[in-house]
Amino acid sequence: MRFVLRDAEKIICAVLFLAMTGLGFVNVAVRYLTDYSFAATEELLVRAFLLLTILGAAIAARTGDHLAVTLIYELLPRPARKLLLLLSAALAVILLALSTWFCWQLFVNQVTSGTRSYALQVPAWYYSVGLPFAFALVLIRYVQHARDTWRELDAEEATHA
Repeated sequence: MRFVLRDAEKIICAVLFLAMTGLGFVNVAVRYLTDYSFAATEELLVRAFLLLTILGAAIAARTGDHLAVTLIYELLPRPARKLLLLLSAALAVILLALSTWFCWQLFVNQVTSGTRSYALQVPAWYYSVGLPFAFALVLIRYVQHARDTWRELDAEEATHA
């Protein structure tokens, strides 16, 4: 169970990517064999790609592989690194919390307005329900990484003191 909680986004990404690959393959095969295509596959693939991208950001945030400019950080002394870490983590948490909140508002708006998707004519919130949870997961993973980095800085200070 610990593995599932630790690597939830990796598992979801793998399943989602496999489903996207299968759906794309079926669409191409049907198009070449019958001269017809599943028009709705574009809708499904675009929405799945969006969710896949956000979950990929959660993976990168947890491992510290997200886009970062570390030149100034690495030039600073250790106590100043902690201050910069706190500042960058606070700004990231604000951004991710706002992203989560706005995606939740999108979801609520789509549910209350009854908006439907353009190709399949299913409720649009089917595609949006995962977005706030995905952004919340990025936020959690980023905080975990910031905590781990803080602990590494503490350990460095202890060895150099």
